[in-house]
Amino acid sequence: MSGLVLSSKQSTFVLPSWVNDVVAGTVGGWAQVVSGHPFDTLKVRLQTQPNPPKYSGAMDCLRMTLKEEGPTGLYKGVTSPLMGIGICNAVMFAANGTFRRMLQGGDETRTLSLLEIGTAGSMAGGVMAFVNCPVELLKVKLQTQYGPASNPGIAAVATKAGAGAGAGAVKPYTGVLDAGIRTFRQQGLRGLYRGMDITLMRDIPSYFTYFVTYEGGKRILAHFNHNGQVDQLSTPELLLAGGIAGFGAWVPCYPQDVIKSRMQSNLSYRSTMECFRSLRVEAAGGNWKVWFKGFGPTMARAFPANAATFFFYEMTMKFMRGE
Repeated sequence: MSGLVLSSKQSTFVLPSWVNDVVAGTVGGWAQVVSGHPFDTLKVRLQTQPNPPKYSGAMDCLRMTLKEEGPTGLYKGVTSPLMGIGICNAVMFAANGTFRRMLQGGDETRTLSLLEIGTAGSMAGGVMAFVNCPVELLKVKLQTQYGPASNPGIAAVATKAGAGAGAGAVKPYTGVLDAGIRTFRQQGLRGLYRGMDITLMRDIPSYFTYFVTYEGGKRILAHFNHNGQVDQLSTPELLLAGGIAGFGAWVPCYPQDVIKSRMQSNLSYRSTMECFRSLRVEAAGGNWKVWFKGFGPTMARAFPANAATFFFYEMTMKFMRGE
């Protein structure tokens, strides 16, 4: 069993491999949030804006957000992913490592094929979704909060629950804990897992391509520059592979992410299928771009955020292994 080795004259203590994955995944997750949250805020706001739209595009969204809320507006909801993405990434990397070791059949020296790497990644994505869903739901609620009663779905539910005399009386969330507590009180655990089905449909294919792109990129770079020795990759090469993996992760799942954001930000939708039908009608009316709203900021975020994620994951793993 591989893991962190702590040595002394008296004894040698080896931590299990999954512990390394958890710690390194957490560090990588924090790096991802710090580098990518402003882009994520723009993405969510573009995905969830009403029709006719509030913003004409990503740059208009950025300009209006800075004008109306200042730089801190770009970091709305950051507490949720900062608290949760560490857990999410820890779960994701630990699950991915566990599934990879299962596919290796106990021989951790065996190199997995890219198909096996993708299979382990997709299974890790299925596990990850159960942590991802409530974390992202709270993040979306805060990111789409422009002021009192800014969210028609929240306003409708709050009014029914007697939270105020009308839509205008809905109290804005003060932070992630307030959002979580109020959501649980009003809707129970089911409310925190709103959009779970579409989250699974997004994460399973996304993490397949995520890890295939990353490992495939590393192997290509190692083949041309280091005689196939992946452990010899330089910092710029690791950052390049991680950044490209960020692009790869979104290829099979962006429309699902749009549906998820709509579902989680507007409680008037009774099901994922109803949300899908609403978007389909909008697209059929000539607005096919509805399936790709926020795509620009997402791609702008994908490279730096995932380059940071994998780089800090790899560096932390090397540190813990004493390499």
